[in-house]
Amino acid sequence: MTDQVVDTGGVQVSARTSDANQFLGRTRELKELRADIERAGLDTLSGRKAPRARVLLIAGRPGSGRTALAEELVRQVADRYPDGVLRARLTDPDGTPVPVRRTARLLLTALDRPTPPGAPEDDLTAALREALADRRVLLLLDDAEADQVDALLPDTPDCLAVAVSGGPLTGISDVRPCTLGGLDTKSAVEMLSRHAGSVRITVDPRAAEGLVEVCQGQPAALRLAGGWLAARPKSAVADLAKQLRAEGEEGTPLSRIFRLAYTGLPAPAARILRLLSLAPGGLIDPHTASALAGSSVEGAHTTLDDFVALGLLHAVDSPLPQYEVPACLHPLLTALTETQDRPAELQLARARMLERTVRLLQSCRAITETDSPETRQKLLGMPRALRFPNPRAAADWLDIRRPALLASARAAVADGELDTLARRLMSQLVRAMVAHFGTKAAAPDLYDVHALVLDVAQRRNLPREQAAALLNLGDLDVRTGRTREALVRFRAALDAGREGNDPYATGRAMESVGGAHLELGDYDRAADWFGRALAQRQARAERVDEARLYGRIAEAHTYAGRYGEAQRSWRAAVAGHRKNGDVGGHARALSELARVQEYAGRLEESLRTCQEAVDWARRAEDPRLQGALYLRLADTLDRLGDPAAAQLHRGAAERMLGEEPEDSDAAESEPRQEAIEPEPDPNACEIRSASKED
Repeated sequence: MTDQVVDTGGVQVSARTSDANQFLGRTRELKELRADIERAGLDTLSGRKAPRARVLLIAGRPGSGRTALAEELVRQVADRYPDGVLRARLTDPDGTPVPVRRTARLLLTALDRPTPPGAPEDDLTAALREALADRRVLLLLDDAEADQVDALLPDTPDCLAVAVSGGPLTGISDVRPCTLGGLDTKSAVEMLSRHAGSVRITVDPRAAEGLVEVCQGQPAALRLAGGWLAARPKSAVADLAKQLRAEGEEGTPLSRIFRLAYTGLPAPAARILRLLSLAPGGLIDPHTASALAGSSVEGAHTTLDDFVALGLLHAVDSPLPQYEVPACLHPLLTALTETQDRPAELQLARARMLERTVRLLQSCRAITETDSPETRQKLLGMPRALRFPNPRAAADWLDIRRPALLASARAAVADGELDTLARRLMSQLVRAMVAHFGTKAAAPDLYDVHALVLDVAQRRNLPREQAAALLNLGDLDVRTGRTREALVRFRAALDAGREGNDPYATGRAMESVGGAHLELGDYDRAADWFGRALAQRQARAERVDEARLYGRIAEAHTYAGRYGEAQRSWRAAVAGHRKNGDVGGHARALSELARVQEYAGRLEESLRTCQEAVDWARRAEDPRLQGALYLRLADTLDRLGDPAAAQLHRGAAERMLGEEPEDSDAAESEPRQEAIEPEPDPNACEIRSASKED
């Protein structure tokens, strides 16, 4: 059975195990919840098969142990769901609901289902329901709201959804609620004993029960109380209970014990703790804490471990040291920063954190380019703490920290005061993901980053960056079949490129508009836009792009059936590649010219052109293109009545391609693109207006 975590608040998709020995109490609640799973629903009682998954609701205030109870329930019943457990946290630490689109995409990724970049919410939730239709899955939705649960709920009674929330899930039928109060006294005392040590609890059980009463049996408050006692071995349990009573009735038990724990910290540690509320997604590593506080990485790591011992942080099960702020403490930390730190100091801490993240991403990308002496020198100039030992370590760091890095980008853009750093961060994040994961694998995240780039560019009136973001978003739209949406983006990119006097963006936008029209079957407009792009390249003497655009024009004419014009354009492309010394491009252009000649019925001429293309493909050392050309020669020879020669060429193609050739008896009745695709533009996802130093 698989057990996967999808924590959209910042924790990566990973395996999670639950240790039964760590859970205390809640015997009655667990019994009721398990009985609710067995109990017939309203649909069953009315004679109808339940159309959707059963929903169990665990409701309670933050700090009541609601998530721990949900985890224990999942542990106890997980063996009934052979297709595994999926977990998702649906609220950021600051209380902001996570968009359903993002959660659905991460759940689909956990199920190894495709997630088209930029896909709308309805498409993703429909794909999720389809993926779960034939599975028995247990879905744990933490910090959920009713509309989020409703959108993610599987349309099958074979699945179970366990939702954790602060209140009722209004609008969802047949929800079985379980509302939490405090722990029973015995379990609460045992929790204190685990964190504070058993001796003081055993020698003064009445004081321990009194402390439990002051904490109202709330697990989060008890955890902090145990941490406070563990850090002060000479303090009695009664002393802590007395101090908490002296705090009065102001606030909750959790806020009172938190104030006591906070005031007992040294000033530097207290400052670090406050600033952790600024960590995007509530996810912290030593570099984040170090940058926020302006301290060393080693010192920050030690302080974070101390916070874990005090119950102020949770350690994340990860190959790298990572921590998260408990959701119940995040509002308390935020309130402290608002009262004890000046806005300028907080902004400086955010800037340091973003700058550290940018430098780590630079190092992460640079380790993949060590063939360059300049890059090696730049790496050696970085502090040792920012360097990665090898590309594998950098890729692992990027993969593990990816949710936090994306949260950093979202937070930086939302802040609005650090747009320069935000732009540098997004530029480096895109480059690092492309370098380590590839454009295709990273496309869903790249789409979100480019959308953020567009937001900043529009806010700051940066037309060049608007054009770059629109082009990148349009490219990703085309790859996922949203061609009409892409066409709108390409036209907007053209306007922005012209406004910013950016010839690169203008030319690429015109070509992309032509490509979108080609995809939509409007071949006349496609040829017209390719022609406009060609005129611009000719005016700038950009001969490489000029030769390529002749091929795009020829492609549009070919699809339109204008074979004479297509041949003229392919000949112009051939001449351009020859002048540029591009042997591979020359061979491919000849290959396409031979194809068009074949469509036009000029078989003898097509045969000669194809033989010439084979010769150039041999010079280009492109065996795949040679094999494809041998197959075309075989087809042409068959049509010319020379089956013996055709068979020889098919044998050569088989040896060249290293596999059985496709059945070529069925002649191509319509034009199609060459099997040999040109390499994608390496700058396709680059944020071009970013600093070259980045």
